[in-house]
Order: sequence, then structure tokens, then C-alpha cells
Amino acid sequence: MRDKKRSVPFFYKLLGSVLVLVVSFAISMVLGAKEITLYDLWLALTSPGASSENVLILREIRMPRELAAMLVGAAFAVSGSIMQGVTRNPLADPGLLGLTSGANMALAVAFAFLPGVGYFGIMLACFIGSALGAGLVLGLGSMRQGKLSPIRIVLAGAAISAFLYAIADGISIVFKISKDVSMWTAGGLIGTTWAQLQVITPVIVIAIVVAIMYSNHLTILSLSDEIAMGLGQKLVRVKFILFTLVVLLTGAAVALVGNIAFLGLMIPHIVRMIVGTDYRYILPFSVFAGASFMLLADTLGRTINAPYETPMAAIVAMVGLPFFLFVVRKGGKALS
Repeated sequence: MRDKKRSVPFFYKLLGSVLVLVVSFAISMVLGAKEITLYDLWLALTSPGASSENVLILREIRMPRELAAMLVGAAFAVSGSIMQGVTRNPLADPGLLGLTSGANMALAVAFAFLPGVGYFGIMLACFIGSALGAGLVLGLGSMRQGKLSPIRIVLAGAAISAFLYAIADGISIVFKISKDVSMWTAGGLIGTTWAQLQVITPVIVIAIVVAIMYSNHLTILSLSDEIAMGLGQKLVRVKFILFTLVVLLTGAAVALVGNIAFLGLMIPHIVRMIVGTDYRYILPFSVFAGASFMLLADTLGRTINAPYETPMAAIVAMVGLPFFLFVVRKGGKALS
């Protein structure tokens, strides 16, 4: 398997992932309840003066939505890769480690106590909630002898996630905001605007760039703490930076699209099957793989029962749950 991974240079693999992303973007822009041609897409991208109905639909509805799908897919994929590397747990995922449930709880709190909060405030609340959820899970999972046991982390993640979701549901019922919270966290991109993208894009892009800069540290850290310390790694600082990046990526993604389970679990495993175990290759490849996957999932959600939409979270979960069970059965090494 390793020989096959090395037989094709990484540059060509990365180029292939970029081409897949471009094709996925074109498909997502053309397909939908309203028939759009490739010529309309070309006009929307290259002719600022064009103002036909199809061009306006592309520019004001589909383009911000699909760009958001790309950002969210990349954010979840990179954050999942980082979590799996830092914890050395093949089952690590932002959803399984309490980040999305924490963001969901914080979202409910923001809606209940700050009803006039803007989108930036919602994103900030999701950051805080993600940090709280992950901190509780990692703290509970490492209580015994201070070591991060993969099994204890998964169990702690399930318990903390259920607890935080229960708090969010309780707040939603008491303050009668269930509809607002559920619409925000249902896992969809309906109504995504350019204004939301202006807030979220810098956070995700900067976090991904910094993560790639720390990819070599992550590769060493994924081996063991002892090896990392022997090679001169400052474990506390590196882990803090990587953990902060995961919180930023997950919080921003949840603020935009809601809860998308299993995406951060699937993509890193698939990417390792293609490029190997070096995070200098895993992280940049995960960006394009995650973005392409989300584009295709969103397109399927819009077209499978057009003109009605199928929740994108349900589509991802239908693929992700069997994948999760497959990884569990293989001990996390099936695609690594």
C-alpha cells in the first residue's frame, strides 16, 4: 500500500483533488430546482454586467451557498484531521468530541439571553461553546493517569454531548426558541448570504493556513508525546495552538451550517488512504476533499427531492454512520 501511495507524486494527487473540486463546484452551481446552463455560469463568473434571471440566481443564491459548503467542508475535514493527530484516536471527530454539541448549546444560550445578537456574536458564542465541549471531553477522558485513552474519550464524548444537547433542548423549551435553534442547527445552507461569508471566511482561511504551517509538528505529535519531546517539541504550546485551531474551525462551521456529524471522521481516513500518514500532505489534501464532499452532499440534498430540500446533515449521516461502524470494526486502521 505504501509503495502505491508513493508511486504518484503528491503534487499530482493534489492537482487531481483541485480538479475534482472545480468539477463539483460546477455541478453544484448548475443542478437544482431551476435549470441553469454552463453558459449562465460562465456569464455569472466573467460578466459583471450580466443580469438575467439565471445569472442573478447564481450570484445571489447558489454562489454564496456553495462557497459556504466548500468552507464548511474544508473546516470540518481539517479539524477532524487535527483531532485525530493530536489525540492519536482514529475515532476523533469534532462531533464525537463535544465541539458541535458545545457550539449548539452556546447557540441556544445566545438566542435565549441575547435575542438581538448578530451573526458575529453567534459565531463567537459557537467558539466558546466548542472550547467548553471539547475541554470537558478531553478533561474527562484523561482523568485516569492523565492519559488520553481513545475508548475513554469516545465514551466521554458521548456522555458530554448528550448532556450539552439536553441543556440546549431545555433552554430552547423554556425560552420558546426551539424553532429558531432547530432551524439554525438542522445542518443546511439555505439562506446563506454574502454578509455571512464575509464574517466567516477570514476565520476559516486563516485557521487552515496556520494548521498547514503546523502540519510538521502535528506529524511528530501523532507518533507519541515521548518522541515529540525527544525531538524538541514544546508540547503544551503546540497542543494549545492546534486545539485553538480546531475550536475556530468547528465553531465557525457550526455557526454557518449547524451540526454535520461524521464529516470530520470520514475525510481524514479517506485522505490517509490516498496520501499516507504525513500531515504535511493530509491537511492540504483534506481541504479540497472536504470541500468537494460538502458540495456534492449539498447538491444531492437540493436535487434528490426537488423543489423540496433534503437535510444535508441527514445525507452526510447516512454515509457517515456506516463508515464509523466500519472504522470501529477495523480498529481505526482500515484506511490508514
